[in-house]
Amino acid sequence: MKKIIRTATVSISLDILLKGQLAFLKEHYEVVAVSGQDVHLENVDNREGVRTIPVAFQRQISPFKDFVSLIKLYKVLRKEKPLIVHSITPKAGLLSMLAAYFAGVPIRIHTFTGLIFPYKKGFLHHLLLFLDKILCRFATHIIPEGEGVKKDLVAFKVTKKPLKVIANGNVNGIDLDFFNPNKVSQIEQENLKQQLHIAASDFVFVFVGRLVSDKGINELVAAFTNLCKQNSNCKLLLVGPFENELDPLNRETLDLISSNKSIITVGFQDDVRPYLAISNVFVFPSYREGFPNVVLQAGAMNLPCIVTDISGSNEIIISNETGIIIPVKNEIAIFDAMQLLFHDNDLFQKLQSKSRVNIVSRFQQEFVWNSLLQEYKRLENNV
Repeated sequence: MKKIIRTATVSISLDILLKGQLAFLKEHYEVVAVSGQDVHLENVDNREGVRTIPVAFQRQISPFKDFVSLIKLYKVLRKEKPLIVHSITPKAGLLSMLAAYFAGVPIRIHTFTGLIFPYKKGFLHHLLLFLDKILCRFATHIIPEGEGVKKDLVAFKVTKKPLKVIANGNVNGIDLDFFNPNKVSQIEQENLKQQLHIAASDFVFVFVGRLVSDKGINELVAAFTNLCKQNSNCKLLLVGPFENELDPLNRETLDLISSNKSIITVGFQDDVRPYLAISNVFVFPSYREGFPNVVLQAGAMNLPCIVTDISGSNEIIISNETGIIIPVKNEIAIFDAMQLLFHDNDLFQKLQSKSRVNIVSRFQQEFVWNSLLQEYKRLENNV
């Protein structure tokens, strides 16, 4: 059986982002997962049933440690002799494509789940752009996770190689059996509402993700605070961790969150489905994304979505059909969209009726997996 090696900088990417995919591919290829050794790599071994090989990668630029990782990876590839090496995440992509090239691997694929350099300035911008160009030089095939990522790769002239988005975008699709509103019982919903002091008559807006500036939380909290002044029976549910050291929220935002009883924070949650199930509208005012899984999850849970006009979000949401697309960093636009869905029940019902249908028709996990498998087979036939 021909062999595929999948690599990622940190093993949580293989564990969470590609959950189920490696087990599916194992039916057609021998699959080996390569990343740093930790509990997530063990999860991949146990759950996916594929062989794992530990090779540590540094997320930050570290020339000496990166060179050591490159040599270790080269030795693994020379020994394993795979047909395909397929990487995700930047550092693993760069080192995997270099090692695979020198190890003589015929098919070398990297998936860009997003680009970092467009949001950096000065020397770091030029360095990261240069490294992505090197990655593409040694890869045989480049897969952008979505059309937005593809446009950026073209706009910044990262590569002249053909760029092909798999299926309708996203690296893994969505498990529609798991993200299903029917999987959260009414009793469970009522108990959670009672625990969070949410009344049956409350209209709940929900955000899921890191509570940081880059996710648009400052604008979201300000917009919701103004909405509260006009409507007492609305709540904002914030599901996710604060990151005060990496990307802190404004002091004013933190004060509003702590003082406004209609804003509920619950921290990081392993299972976000119950929180989506008790909500009415998902709001995701992020500044930038690759292809956000959480928007897929919210849609699958039958929630209309308010999202910013950024890569990924504007590919998932169909404007005025499954949600509302608004400008980035615009508190007034967030307020207007929230107020509209709060007051216009006909529009709310229309968007809600099509939310899950949109995800089912375009992002079903098996569809994404089979599309990737077909791409592997096509490339294999052309070797």
